[in-house]
Amino acid sequence: MISIKNKDEIKKMRESNRIVALLLRELEDFIKPGISTHQIDQFADELIHSEGGKPAFKGYNVAGLPPFPAAICASLNSCIVHGIPSKKDELKTGDIIGIDVGVYKDGFYGDAARTYKVGQVSTQTHELMQVTKEALDRGIAQARDGARVGDISHAIGSYVQSVGYHVADNLTGHGIGRHLHEDPIIPNIGNKGKGPRLSEGMTLAIEPMVNVGTNQVIEKGWEFFSADNSLSAHFERTILITKNEPEILTVY
Repeated sequence: MISIKNKDEIKKMRESNRIVALLLRELEDFIKPGISTHQIDQFADELIHSEGGKPAFKGYNVAGLPPFPAAICASLNSCIVHGIPSKKDELKTGDIIGIDVGVYKDGFYGDAARTYKVGQVSTQTHELMQVTKEALDRGIAQARDGARVGDISHAIGSYVQSVGYHVADNLTGHGIGRHLHEDPIIPNIGNKGKGPRLSEGMTLAIEPMVNVGTNQVIEKGWEFFSADNSLSAHFERTILITKNEPEILTVY
């Protein structure tokens, strides 16, 4: 069942998403060659708590896996999503890293992700990031009262395919609110006019994950990798469906 948020609930969601967006902006200056993904996680954990929130991912449970151990997902290069921060993983010039973060505050969740360049990157790497961000923007533009989930999915997937990149298999966006993951599931590829209808008051986390070389993925515990070890990028925002244009709750 897809939940519709009232004014008070939306106010609380704006706050949890404010903290998410604040962190993703602060990481612009923090992420640089030589630091470890563990250090990024520590920075994130401290900032979230300083703003009165709790890291939503830390301790998150999925059947068959141990609780997620960190405040953020830190996904390097060919890691598509759910990368586990480590003291051993130090950033170097030319890397890209996807940071996905969730915040829980006052009963509601915020969620967003962003891929960062580490120093100078190749032309193709830059293009991958631009394509993924553009795919997110195109998906969000379809998130309107009366539209359907498939309109979002088609906007993302058709664009990514048209420029020669690949939507990662079986990794989706989702509804969000009192729970980190709610209905509806939001695939990153699909058909116009299909799927649940969108209504004012819905809150959605839209998140294209795009690979350079293949749509196929390899799952290793929590972590997902591109099957051919090619680069992957990830951008995500939480949005609110309104009577008019969607409101972006995570402005980073």
